[in-house]
Amino acid sequence: MISTIALFWALCVVCVINMARYFSSLRALLVVLRGCDPLLYQYVDGGGFFTSHGQPSKQMRLVRYIYARRYSDHHDDEFIRRCERVRRQFILTSSLCGLVIVSLVGLAIWH
Repeated sequence: MISTIALFWALCVVCVINMARYFSSLRALLVVLRGCDPLLYQYVDGGGFFTSHGQPSKQMRLVRYIYARRYSDHHDDEFIRRCERVRRQFILTSSLCGLVIVSLVGLAIWH
């Protein structure tokens, strides 16, 4: 029989791997954005996005831009593909993190 704790840790590992994939895709998106749309890159704090002195309000602009699919009329096809990928990975990672929290609550009640 499979242990519930082992399933929980496997779910945590899958979630961490997907978070790493999401951040990697976000970095690749910012590299493409720097080349194809420098003004948008500055608008979303592209240079300081993954630094400790980054501006969260500017970073949230990119999240809202992607979540609202405002990239769909952008002139660069590569940028559109990267945005779609980041959006799908964000939804997947958010769902997995929610599932980890629900599983943790379930484990706390179960044991």
